[in-house]
Amino acid sequence: MKNFYFSVLCVLFYTAVSAQNDFYLGVKAGVSIPNLTSGSGNSNPVANGWSSSLGPYFGLASVYTLNQKWALQVELNYASQGGKKSGVQAIPTADFASSIPPGVQVPTYLYANFKTVARLNYLELPVMIKYSIPLNEKFDFFINAGPYAGLLLSAKNVSSGTGNVYLDAQETQQIPTQLLPQPVSFAGTQDIKSSLKQFNTGIQGGVGISLKIKNNLLFFAASGNYGFIAIQKNSSDGQNNTGAATATLGYLIKFN
Repeated sequence: MKNFYFSVLCVLFYTAVSAQNDFYLGVKAGVSIPNLTSGSGNSNPVANGWSSSLGPYFGLASVYTLNQKWALQVELNYASQGGKKSGVQAIPTADFASSIPPGVQVPTYLYANFKTVARLNYLELPVMIKYSIPLNEKFDFFINAGPYAGLLLSAKNVSSGTGNVYLDAQETQQIPTQLLPQPVSFAGTQDIKSSLKQFNTGIQGGVGISLKIKNNLLFFAASGNYGFIAIQKNSSDGQNNTGAATATLGYLIKFN
């Protein structure tokens, strides 16, 4: 998959530079508001309860015009994904394997009240079709959409808080202290890259406004993306899909 997208990118850039159609190349930067979603029927408590967080989103953008309204847009972005949890959340019992004596029967998941932020960073390559609608001599409204491929660069869980551990989500049955000394500190940073799939693919699209500045373009875009692949290798860690809303400002330079 990564070789395919790299080949597509090389061919598109070569074709654009050597052709007579307009070719733009530039940079974009902004913010990503990601979240981790699970299916409505997902019964795994680890997968549920995520909410949106905030992170950086920036990269390179190129536009190759096909005619006055249609164009091909290829980008290479550093994209923040992930999410956050605050409050009662499930923890795989395996995380406490070193503290609970062997042979003691406990549920698959325990529960505690603390905070978690999943910080996932990807290198993403969207290949999109762009449709522009002129508003006047200077401004265009545009829509773009297409597939993307993503490569996981880093993944960390950052947690904080101290509390007791319970056998149920309602916090009515505290796990006996002879099995697990309490309260427990959840403060720390865990590298989880090895437990996640290294590649993802999905769809990206958005809308925006561009302003002609001589031969170049200044643009603002509001976009969104969604990954089709559940990112965890092991289903006991949850089964979540990435997704994010983004807002970016960019500048494109015309080359021909």
